[in-house]
Amino acid sequence: MVTPLWIGCGAGFSGDRLDAPLPVVRTLARREGRRVLILETLAERTLALAQLARRENPQAGYEPLLEPLLRPVLELCLRERIAIVSNFGAANPEGAARHILGLARELKLRAPRVAVVRGDDLLAREDAEAVIGLAGLARPASLVSANVYLGGEAIAAALLDGADIVVTGRVADPSLVSGPALAHFGWAADDWDRLGPATMAGHLLECGSQVTGGYFADPGFKDVPGLWNLGFPVAEILPDGHCIVGKAEDTGGVVDRRTVTEQLLYEVHDPSAYLTPDVSADISAATVTELGGDRVALNGVRGHRRPDTLKVSAFYEGGWLGEAEISYGGPRAEARARLAADVIRHRLGEGLRVDLIGVQSLLADDDGRLMRGLPDSGARDVRLRVAGKFAERAAADTLAREVNALYCCGPAGGGGVRSAVRRRLETRSAYIDRALVSASHEVLA
Repeated sequence: MVTPLWIGCGAGFSGDRLDAPLPVVRTLARREGRRVLILETLAERTLALAQLARRENPQAGYEPLLEPLLRPVLELCLRERIAIVSNFGAANPEGAARHILGLARELKLRAPRVAVVRGDDLLAREDAEAVIGLAGLARPASLVSANVYLGGEAIAAALLDGADIVVTGRVADPSLVSGPALAHFGWAADDWDRLGPATMAGHLLECGSQVTGGYFADPGFKDVPGLWNLGFPVAEILPDGHCIVGKAEDTGGVVDRRTVTEQLLYEVHDPSAYLTPDVSADISAATVTELGGDRVALNGVRGHRRPDTLKVSAFYEGGWLGEAEISYGGPRAEARARLAADVIRHRLGEGLRVDLIGVQSLLADDDGRLMRGLPDSGARDVRLRVAGKFAERAAADTLAREVNALYCCGPAGGGGVRSAVRRRLETRSAYIDRALVSASHEVLA
């Protein structure tokens, strides 16, 4: 008889709540069978920023919140044999693994078997120039990173090798679940009928609290109880790859047909072909069934042959972003904010992003054309934001100074200036033949 596989998610992005993993781990500890905690902390931009951090400090480049995420749960995970699988290795998986080993020593725990998954970083290869060209990417000096989205096979191999903790860089988010499922159930890498459902189980879990009511709540329309104590998801993965999704015990939030359906469709371009490195998942006939008690079953997912290519996410240095904000309040506030924007345009030229936050920002275009075409709505509380991209930092600094000068040189009543200048990154996506990519793992002692 196959024992159950339980997977809980304790983070849905870098910067997620640090107290989220502990209720998940406590819930997993009360389950029978194989238990896995996943932490998904690696968006595309996060990885590029990690590469920049590693340039500044070769010992950095992994999730900066690694220690506060793991410190509260590491002892319990090791004692209860709850595996940890995470992409918090970012640009430096080995550095993250060494940090975890050091944390275990500090806490006087048994030495964990920490596995590092390699193969995603194309710039780390000896044939980097050639392989990046094969992916159709230019390699100017401004290339910061080029990482392949790996699947779950190397994660599975690491777990079968006895790893307590698996640290990856860029893997597809659902592969944090398909990898443990491959290892636990012993599926073949081309078992599409099971990998399809398992991938969508991973898709439900990957964003953490989005499936338990976070990013879902809308007062009076989609109410979520106890949002302040939002629980993160815990799922039972079934032998056919389908799942039953719930949440950590003694927490707020809700898991119902609506939350699961929203997350199921999240970032899905073609419901009949959700492409991942492991499988092409098909949810066109999927069913979502409430079981009660914040438990929802996903069924009817199919799987088809995986793509012959793997996605590559590349980042290039894109100069500098300068941005600054100033507030105007009271009678004619909007008119004064518009006048302030005109002052900045006359002094710095066109090509700036100008927003009237609270009046028009999300729907305006980068040149502010929509905003400038709107009539004055008479808003009495307006936050003006001006931003621009620049080749040199000095020009970005100038924008920040010009907005600051509006204190006295601009319309009446401006205040609360805040500004920031930081590096910009530009992203490009490409595809590479999967035969050119080899993923592997190494267990560090």
